[in-house]
Amino acid sequence: MSTTVPDTPARGVRARVLGALEAPLLLAVPVVMTAALASGVDQAALLMLAVVALVLVLFFAGYEADRPALRQIMPTLVLAALAAAGRLLFAPVPDFKPVSAIAIIAGATLGRRCGFMVGALAALTSNFMLGQGMWTPWQMYAWGVIGYLGGVAADRGAFTRADGSVRRPALVAAGICSGAVYFAVINAYDVIGFVRPLTWEGALARMLAAVPFDLMHAFATCVFLLVLYVPWTRRIARVVRRYDLRGGGE
Repeated sequence: MSTTVPDTPARGVRARVLGALEAPLLLAVPVVMTAALASGVDQAALLMLAVVALVLVLFFAGYEADRPALRQIMPTLVLAALAAAGRLLFAPVPDFKPVSAIAIIAGATLGRRCGFMVGALAALTSNFMLGQGMWTPWQMYAWGVIGYLGGVAADRGAFTRADGSVRRPALVAAGICSGAVYFAVINAYDVIGFVRPLTWEGALARMLAAVPFDLMHAFATCVFLLVLYVPWTRRIARVVRRYDLRGGGE
């Protein structure tokens, strides 16, 4: 018996509109951030928090509008739970976490939207143990974008060759890029929210202090991708083929 709720014309239109807005929504955060800083808007931190929260709400609404069946939701929830559990397990080691790697794997196997959901949900759920705060939407956005970009890269054949073998240098590149994305997002939040007065010197000092942690983030993602990508993608691919999951939530 199907668990999918019947579509209506209005729901179908909403799903298509929100789906078409995915990329613009994700780009809205850096665009608005740059504009706010360039124009010297007061309360830029509050404005950016509102923009990030709105992007997350609309992205989740787009996923919900597709009304995926339970069989399509479960792999996303399982991977999000594994990512959150891995973050908690490695909590004693600063920034050595599997979240980015698992989000990339989710995007590569289940689709870019599921990659976003895994990264965002992993940040939200693990913060119930590690602590919620203003940083939570930014972490959800950062890990969500990493998962989404992992799906985009996989769709373009970045991780596998024509014979099905895995391009390990591409996995390393993805790990490094994930560190750069996380560095850009989280440090932007940190600088906008806490550097007072906001000067180039203060911003640079704040970002330089974070470099060792973000290098560890990139290193950890490379390690986890090299260890997990092949066995996990093979197992997930079997589930995807058996239950025809790819395309649900895309």
